[in-house]
Amino acid sequence: MSSKIAPSADRVARHTGESANERIRRRTEAHIAYAAQQGPQYIEQRLQELDREWDVERCLETGAASLSLTGMALGATVNRKWFLLPAAVAGFLMQHALQGWCPPLPMLRRLGVRTADEINRERYALKVLRGDFAEVASTDMNRSVTEVISATRH
Repeated sequence: MSSKIAPSADRVARHTGESANERIRRRTEAHIAYAAQQGPQYIEQRLQELDREWDVERCLETGAASLSLTGMALGATVNRKWFLLPAAVAGFLMQHALQGWCPPLPMLRRLGVRTADEINRERYALKVLRGDFAEVASTDMNRSVTEVISATRH
């Protein structure tokens, strides 16, 4: 019997269409390749951008909190039926926590919103290019980008 609870590490990717996953993967690899061509200063800049990038969980949590607060305010001031909105949002969040899917997820993924794991793969590939890891034999910027990308895959 299979469990309805998805493993945490890949639950979002498993519930994302293959074309969206592939588009996100290609965009990430393009960022890595571009950074390799641009050099250390660009890598620093890109790492700072990654520190500010919102992952899919943060987007979902922010949207859910906003809708819940709006529903509660409208329920208290306009019509009690608005209290159904935070209840529905809570159900969607529970579904996402357990299964890795909720109604806004496909839209966010099509927009290119990445998981924390996907963002971290790019971050660590850039750190390899920058030479942060002693166990990496070469820190040559001309090193094969394919090697670096492969090192960040599971």
